[in-house]
Amino acid sequence: MILVTGGAGFIGANFVLDWLAHSDEPVINVDKLTYAGNLSNLKSLTNDSRHIFVKADINDGSKITELLNTHHPRAILHFAAESHVDRSLHGPAEFIKTNINGTFSLLEAARTYWQGLEPNQKTAFRFLHVSTDEVFGSLAQDDPPFTEETAYAPNSPYSASKAAADHLVRAYFHSYGLPVLTTNCSNNYGPLHFPEKLIPLIITNARKGKDLPIYGNGQQIRDWLYVGDHCSAIRQVLANGQRGQTYNIGGWNEQTNLSVVHKICDLLDQYEPKKSGSYRDQIKHVPDRPGHDQRYAIDARKIATELGWKPAETFESGLTKTVQWYLKNDEWTERVLSGDYQKWIDLQYKQTNSEE
Repeated sequence: MILVTGGAGFIGANFVLDWLAHSDEPVINVDKLTYAGNLSNLKSLTNDSRHIFVKADINDGSKITELLNTHHPRAILHFAAESHVDRSLHGPAEFIKTNINGTFSLLEAARTYWQGLEPNQKTAFRFLHVSTDEVFGSLAQDDPPFTEETAYAPNSPYSASKAAADHLVRAYFHSYGLPVLTTNCSNNYGPLHFPEKLIPLIITNARKGKDLPIYGNGQQIRDWLYVGDHCSAIRQVLANGQRGQTYNIGGWNEQTNLSVVHKICDLLDQYEPKKSGSYRDQIKHVPDRPGHDQRYAIDARKIATELGWKPAETFESGLTKTVQWYLKNDEWTERVLSGDYQKWIDLQYKQTNSEE
């Protein structure tokens, strides 16, 4: 059995679904269900005995300890995080509380649990911390991509809080011997992505006839990773990663924000054409946000060389799958945008495999 934190969010939910599609090993799924935690993401697992959902805050150390001692997981996979840069600029306190304090609380519970395990279980246990490439700061146009040895230089409250969490995880390995693994991923995209992020926002706004906002000149560069590829990489790191090591996970898909928006518009023109004109006509440039990093790029050679992982999707194939998913799942999007999914939680929560 494994324990996953943040398993009702975008990446966490995709991971839980991916895990149970590849394995019968049960999952204890712990999520606080903040605005981005959406139990309808896991609707297909209702009545699946392999999935036990627990509504809890990772800052609640006594609850986490209770879950560890009750279910005896062989690994903790830590996805839970506040992750939106714009939100961190307006309200950094929640990012400190969840990303730093929450990670510390989880590490403390994990350390106590791990120290009490039998020798063979202690050797096999892993704490896998899922982080971001944003901790490395911004690259110039001609700089080489981030490697696992790149110095940290976060530029937003979000990335600073994730950097602090990374350092705590590293410290628990070197100070206490806790067998940790850390992954730093590039920008994820794919199904179940909360509509405040760039790709789902553009898809949703385009279809509603709204402006497609682009910060500044749109030349900011990101390395895009399809969420399904991210899930397969995490499974590989958990299975074969070396304790105490960090693995960068990237898609080898550097794209400017403007190029991403153009490609989304072109796909929508193909699959759901407007009565006249192109979706590109809705693009509107808006003032850039403070501290906006110019470029992220991941060097993913270590995970390829040591663990044999590489992404299966190109940006074009992954983006096509993503656009098609949103075209087929209007109900999910509307529920999220309207807040109706919170009502769904109230109605469905007691019907899931859950604990209080």
